[in-house]
Amino acid sequence: MNSSKANLKHTKWECKYHVVFIPKYRRKVMYGWIRKELGPIMRELAQQKESEVEEGHLMGDHVHI
Repeated sequence: MNSSKANLKHTKWECKYHVVFIPKYRRKVMYGWIRKELGPIMRELAQQKESEVEEGHLMGDHVHI
């Protein structure tokens, strides 16, 4: 029985995710200093995983990335 394995050396993947962070009890805490700090933190975390944040929206009680 022949078993063939897929060779993915020359394959490029483009994965896109929609991530939503929601604080406990949906407290409206995404204002002030948290709002200023969150963008750079999310971009740094994405860079560590060799990814990038294409778009992000901070709402009063949650974050869309």
